[in-house]
Amino acid sequence: MEVILKYFDDFSETQLTQFAALKDLYTDWNEKINVISRKDIDSLYERHVLHSLAIAASANFNDGAEIVDIGTGGGFPGIPLAIYFPNVQFLLADSIGKKLKVVQDVAGQIGLKNVQVQHNRIEDIKNRKFDFAVSRAVAPLAELWKWARPILRTGHNSEEYGNGLICLKGGDLAQEFSESGLRPRMLPVNKIFEEPGFEDKYVVYVPR
Repeated sequence: MEVILKYFDDFSETQLTQFAALKDLYTDWNEKINVISRKDIDSLYERHVLHSLAIAASANFNDGAEIVDIGTGGGFPGIPLAIYFPNVQFLLADSIGKKLKVVQDVAGQIGLKNVQVQHNRIEDIKNRKFDFAVSRAVAPLAELWKWARPILRTGHNSEEYGNGLICLKGGDLAQEFSESGLRPRMLPVNKIFEEPGFEDKYVVYVPR
């Protein structure tokens, strides 16, 4: 929890309580379902919560914006972002139902009112549009964009970015980006957070 407060200090008491509750909730669930790798659960705040908040550090979503988290898994980056932006609406979607049970329970236990959960592949979401899609390394950029583009509306619902896809990726991305045919904007996470382990991690943005 301290690592979050090292970089963010403008939280309400409700937000502080919500962030603080995540460790016990995810530890409890991880004993039933392998939501987070066993070696990572002790580094939950650094490797999962803080990493997710790299998006918040680079994009200040406007109140009322609608965000879809593609392949949310155990709720990352969606849950930390929903805590950070209580006036932004989030749909956390995944095709694996058992992980969404975790997401639903965590969101309910900490009282998140701005989160919906949907057991669905992202390409099956119809008749709904979002301002941004977010994701955390669930697929190559070309696939993420193929899924996100049809459900993104044009506009400008962030101070920094026009509507689009914002995802967290790591490693050597040159070939992946070349194959996508896209020219994304990249922000190294280690320019935001100085913790070790972020050296090859990036916030990647593709405009709608």
